[in-house]
Amino acid sequence: MNDWWQQVAATAVAEFSDIPDPAQATRIVMRLSLAALLGGLLGWEREATGKAAGVRTHMLVCMGSAMFVMIALQTGAQANEASRVMQGVIAGVGFLGAGTILKDSTHDGSTTQVRGLTTAAGIWLTAAIGVAAGMGEEATALLSALLAYGILRLAPLITERNKGDR
Repeated sequence: MNDWWQQVAATAVAEFSDIPDPAQATRIVMRLSLAALLGGLLGWEREATGKAAGVRTHMLVCMGSAMFVMIALQTGAQANEASRVMQGVIAGVGFLGAGTILKDSTHDGSTTQVRGLTTAAGIWLTAAIGVAAGMGEEATALLSALLAYGILRLAPLITERNKGDR
């Protein structure tokens, strides 16, 4: 009976051996943490402006995207295989973003208004930032997130100012 428990313990240890050393564990923690923080930054901006997809959504999209490519890399995927994983992330997140787009009509039906395009694009970009973080391209992920944050914050100010100049 004691041998049976030793086999169970050895099997459990083997099942959790996908992190072979402290360097790999550090890499995983850093990439996922960076993805969560950068996704959270963009989500915070969207939530602060009253948009539907906020902090949690952006954090989960960014971390999930990072996870998909990290898993592919950890299992030894070559560049062409990893690119197929990225294609799947891009398409899947596109469907998620499409769910945020609404087409509203006025009560009399004379005009329609499309809402949610920026949120959809933001979710899509957040996924790309997650992919960059998961691939170990931390500087690219950080720069992209900062540029996206700047666009989301500054573009409305510029367009409002231009409307006032007319």
